[in-house]
Amino acid sequence: MSPELRPGLTFTWEYTIPPKATVPRLYDDIAMCTEMPDVLATGYMVGIMECACLQALRDYLDWPREQTLGTLVSFSHLAATPPGMTITVKGQLVEVDGRRLRFEVSAWDGEDKITEGVHERHVIDAARFNKKVAAKAARAAG
Repeated sequence: MSPELRPGLTFTWEYTIPPKATVPRLYDDIAMCTEMPDVLATGYMVGIMECACLQALRDYLDWPREQTLGTLVSFSHLAATPPGMTITVKGQLVEVDGRRLRFEVSAWDGEDKITEGVHERHVIDAARFNKKVAAKAARAAG
């Protein structure tokens, strides 16, 4: 992790909402969800916020050896966004505590503010992490 990665880092990232990100399509195996409005699903929106923070970290990590994983999300979903709209995510790194990174993030769809909240990521050693996950999977397979 680069020593230049410090609180105050700001970023902007744009993402166009694909059809697969809407409630009826994301949860197409759940009957009630297929009858829901064709708008951005909250779960997918959270993933977009995570990806925006990940993109902001690109130049500060020894990728792919160092990666980050989301460990906390706390977002409000303020407005509905249909597929095809491009959202603009704005964020700021507000805290670096060892390997824990805390962001404040918000996004707009060109019409409305659609979300705001907090996201935390932890820097990991990818090889070490993947080794632990493989061992867990092997234990589960039994």
